[in-house]
Amino acid sequence: MITVKLAKNASARGAVLGVLVASDRLRDCGVDRKLLTRLGFTGAVGQVSTVTGDVPAVTVVVGVGPSDSLELAEVRRAAARFVRAVSRHKSVALDLSVVDGRLDADAAVAAATEGAVLGAYRFDRYKRETDDPTVETVTLVLDSAFGKAGLARGLVVADAVCFARDLVNEPGGSLTPTVFAGLAAERGEAAGLTVEVLDETAIAELELGGVLGVNRGSDQPPRFVKMTYEPAAPVASVALVGKGITFDSGGLSIKPADGMMTMKCDMGGAAAVIAAMCALPALDVSVKVTSYTPMTDNMLGGDAQRPGDVIRARNGTTIEVLNTDAEGRLILADALALASEGEPDAIVDLATLTGACMVALGDRIAGILGTDDDLIEQLCDAAHNSGEQLWPLPLPPEYRKLIDSSVADVKNIGGRYGGTLTAGLFLKEFVGEGIPWVHLDIAGPAFSDEVDAEIGKGGTGFGVRTLIEWLSNLTSDAEIGLDDETS
Repeated sequence: MITVKLAKNASARGAVLGVLVASDRLRDCGVDRKLLTRLGFTGAVGQVSTVTGDVPAVTVVVGVGPSDSLELAEVRRAAARFVRAVSRHKSVALDLSVVDGRLDADAAVAAATEGAVLGAYRFDRYKRETDDPTVETVTLVLDSAFGKAGLARGLVVADAVCFARDLVNEPGGSLTPTVFAGLAAERGEAAGLTVEVLDETAIAELELGGVLGVNRGSDQPPRFVKMTYEPAAPVASVALVGKGITFDSGGLSIKPADGMMTMKCDMGGAAAVIAAMCALPALDVSVKVTSYTPMTDNMLGGDAQRPGDVIRARNGTTIEVLNTDAEGRLILADALALASEGEPDAIVDLATLTGACMVALGDRIAGILGTDDDLIEQLCDAAHNSGEQLWPLPLPPEYRKLIDSSVADVKNIGGRYGGTLTAGLFLKEFVGEGIPWVHLDIAGPAFSDEVDAEIGKGGTGFGVRTLIEWLSNLTSDAEIGLDDETS
């Protein structure tokens, strides 16, 4: 990860200096306005122009749009664009004075720090040589007495996102469930979490039928990782659940070749949950958080799960498996049931669950649906503040009949239409009665085929920032619609 510093001025002569420029404040950026006009620079969002001169040697102006509508998300994205634009330079500075009087200084520094680190992120461990240059040090310039807390927070959040990206980008053949669980345990214990890794024997003893069913076609044994973060005086308790399919071939309902190319990302939900968990101690979050992440690949071995098989999940519900490529919901069923037994104040799960969600919302927006409108609103607000996008979807009770089975309690697919909604209704069957629950379908934004500001190609770490933002802002169980006493 690159180094990010904070300073009150960019004093180093000859340094590369970036300046965030509002479209209505061009005269304040320190660059001749006529020159900006000749360059076609207007300060519009996304514009980046390089100006050469004597002091500093290079000035890069980055547009952030009108100053009266400036948001943290654009500061984050602008910092990432700047770092990408000056990647051939080792040490650079970025002037954030445009935020003075408009945004909270700590929040702005945190956003810029995240943007700078994420914009410089690379996954190149499998390249023998790389000629892809990257910045090593970024100095954020802000003439303010504040910002140090924001810098510290931004580094923690960005590091967590980078860890999630590393996990998602690791090939499925090397990130086996055993390796995934080991990396999670190593990181979690180093952060100060309590970590429990269940092997295949423990999984069988807990009767996690969904995990065992999906794992039948694999030579790699499954794992189930439980992490716990507990502050001295927790104000509430939350459970996080993440789908950890380390590679998804579709099983006997096999995917086409093109559909498998990015299926190493099918553990993006578990990666986001684990990475967020590991950041909580450093941020002194006041909520007790327990995470449940089942891990297996979905393969085609000789005893692979067959369409028509019936499995029994942790809570006793029987499931007719009609499509083995709808496997994520099977392992989530066990995890949700197990999480419910802990009687948390709320459960949030993340999963790269349905292609239907990508059809509906594209590859930048995740779907959110659940049983508690206030909780959905909180997570949507947290996503907005952290620079991620969620869009609420319904759980229509009249669609529940679509997952009725003639031979079991439920079946694992609903039909051709409304796949995200019927998947949500399926998951709801495994959430304990009365527990507020929200599901994030991150199938689209968990993996990117193109570069866009702080998002690079490959795993994006989507969901990490939203979870951290939401958990950081919870100060009592009343905020998630519960009684005054913590569960």
